[in-house]
Amino acid sequence: MKSTFEKFQLKNKVALVTGASRDLGFDACCALAEAQATVAITSRSKQKAKDAAEKLTDTYGIDAIGLELDHTNWNDVQRVKQDMLDWKGRIDILINNAGGGALLGETNLFKREPKAITSLIESNLIGPLFMCKAIGEIMIKQKSGKIINIASIAGLVGRNRDMYHRNDKNEQAIDYAAAKGGVIAMTRDLAALLAPYGVCVNAVSPGGFDKGELPASFVADYSAATMLGRMGKLDSDLKGIILFLASSASDYVTAQNIIVDGGFTFSK
Repeated sequence: MKSTFEKFQLKNKVALVTGASRDLGFDACCALAEAQATVAITSRSKQKAKDAAEKLTDTYGIDAIGLELDHTNWNDVQRVKQDMLDWKGRIDILINNAGGGALLGETNLFKREPKAITSLIESNLIGPLFMCKAIGEIMIKQKSGKIINIASIAGLVGRNRDMYHRNDKNEQAIDYAAAKGGVIAMTRDLAALLAPYGVCVNAVSPGGFDKGELPASFVADYSAATMLGRMGKLDSDLKGIILFLASSASDYVTAQNIIVDGGFTFSK
């Protein structure tokens, strides 16, 4: 029987992480690489994906590759699926991180362009669904696998916009909440579908993370509304849960949505 420490090791496991050339996606890649997984990174920019993969290899000494991918394009998804099979012959871990765009453009629903709404939902819900369909087929044949969908607390709570308005910041888009809520529901039903094949499907819902681009006043307001008194930190606060869900330590965990938000969701 493996020790608890050994259950967290990912040697000989092959992972695919979408939208992972920077920020939380790259943090997820680092967590996997530290445990000695082989990692494929995707980005809409082939060069960014390649640069991130080289950084992983240089830092952790693991085998990594960068792939260009628009996960909202089914043909692109199929191509990357085949690229992965040609490269390593299997996929053990899929992390659906690509998406975002919650605060881009005009975000007030009643001023928002319909095209912006459909584009955001395609990126944050349809794209992950395409990836689950394509890579899930591989995992069914393998009779094993871990799928981790990056959702958001946006799919769980109604957002008070005052914090955004008083800091002259775009509010969260309603369509982003709709898409992330869809990711959480998709995760639960997909877990039921894939359970007979030994595949675990879970979601992670991060809260606000300080990536260095936020006004200090907004960070202060957000931190004050969070139980732990701060926003999430890059290169730190998401890695542990990603490694847990990707490893055999979580073999009896499926259909869960794990909130990583410092208590923001449950603060009064």
